[in-house]
Amino acid sequence: MLDKMKIDDVVGAIPVHLVAGIWGTLAVVLTNPDASLITQLTGIVVVALFVVIASAVVWLILRAVTGIRVDEEDEINGLDMAELGMEAYPEFSPS
Repeated sequence: MLDKMKIDDVVGAIPVHLVAGIWGTLAVVLTNPDASLITQLTGIVVVALFVVIASAVVWLILRAVTGIRVDEEDEINGLDMAELGMEAYPEFSPS
């Protein structure tokens, strides 16, 4: 799903933290007799809405102020060369 949405999550942090967070929130119902499933589900939805809205605001501000992409040439050559002036892994580059 992340690939279709063109989200680059190299270490898999999104699915791990998302699933673990939802499970942890729902597991409260299993360990606390005073907890309500409806309350926990409401909390999940409220937090999700907050995160989506807050993230969108931050991304829009970043895009307007500094940009969120590098130049196509820098992307092709690699940011190590563009920002540091050197190859990060010279043993892997064709010579």
